[in-house]
Amino acid sequence: MRSLEWLNFFLADVQTGLGPFLAAYLAASGWNPAQVGYALTFGGIVTVALQAPAGAIVDAAHRKRLLVAVNLGLLAAGALLLMGKIGVAPVYAAQALLGMAGPFLGPAIAAITLGIVGAGRFDRQFGRNQSFNAAGNVATALLVAYIGYRFGFRAVYWVAIAMIAPTLVCLLTIDGREIDYARARGGIPDGPKPKSDHISHLFRDGVLLAFLGAAFLFHLANAAMLPQLGEMLAQGKPKEAAPFMSACILVTQFLIALSAAWIGRQAATRGRKPLLLAGFGVLPVRAVLYTLVHGVAALVAVQVLDGVANAIFGIVSILVIKDRTQGSGRFNLASGVLATTVGIGAALSNSLGGAIVQRFGYNASFLGLGAVAIVAFAVLCFSVPETLRPSADPARLVLAPEEES
Repeated sequence: MRSLEWLNFFLADVQTGLGPFLAAYLAASGWNPAQVGYALTFGGIVTVALQAPAGAIVDAAHRKRLLVAVNLGLLAAGALLLMGKIGVAPVYAAQALLGMAGPFLGPAIAAITLGIVGAGRFDRQFGRNQSFNAAGNVATALLVAYIGYRFGFRAVYWVAIAMIAPTLVCLLTIDGREIDYARARGGIPDGPKPKSDHISHLFRDGVLLAFLGAAFLFHLANAAMLPQLGEMLAQGKPKEAAPFMSACILVTQFLIALSAAWIGRQAATRGRKPLLLAGFGVLPVRAVLYTLVHGVAALVAVQVLDGVANAIFGIVSILVIKDRTQGSGRFNLASGVLATTVGIGAALSNSLGGAIVQRFGYNASFLGLGAVAIVAFAVLCFSVPETLRPSADPARLVLAPEEES
């Protein structure tokens, strides 16, 4: 379990060094907001196209550690491309590689966790995993702030490449024999194949579909906010772009590191929906605050709300998926469908936000995204019930939708 937790820490180091800084990097290199938005959207499209298939592959794969290792190689290749000349071709090629790796890494590590601890302990362990992941993001943000300011943005990608080595060490020290294949896919160890195993079961679950709709709207509102903040802070100050972005990420990830394990415990005892409502509710508040405060310190402080929203959604959304698929053997496929929905929302968010900024400015974009966040909150509030069933046996088969009704 220690190896699994530190795997989350070092993998976050790799991914943080590659992803959140790209928008500020491109803006500091002379790309306008619309161009930045299109580049991020392209990476999002690649990710969206692979999320559901990746989940199905993770469900089927017996060697889940190998999936993680292969996709770490794709991240390294993307980092090498971004260290070169910042032209359209290398940036889009790097986005393709990063977009290909992302759909496998999260589901594979969640599956490894579920395969080791089982459904009963998954809530708490997944929260601990996210704490380590966020701590890795904090450590990398601090390191990148220094490296980017001292040596320039290109040197940032050396950090990501260097962190692949300890990530692989942690991966190899996890005993593959302890990962139960059936448990890792949300099935029953040594049990019969459940009747809900068919993929169509996922699309007949009204609660799951409503939650996917709320998740789409949440990320349509949320995804563009931090990149746009980075662009806004980087304008005219290219050398300070990395420290500004690092400060924003640091606040968010530090809060996640402190709260993730607690969120996992609370979700296991008090339910999913109260936490989700809190996470969705802070998003429109954050959007409005971005238009009211102007100092760098104040804008960075608003990122506390980003930490609240992302900590809750990142943990509790996977727990909702686990609740709705327990016993079906389709946990990772459903997680992939959720990630696809999130990816579509995030990709459209970057394009929508970039287009609004280009035409009307940053304040109009933040307010428009905030309006979408209000709709997301309403969908969650009125269409998604509590999914935790405290009295249910975690090993029971999932009922068909008509039986549940």
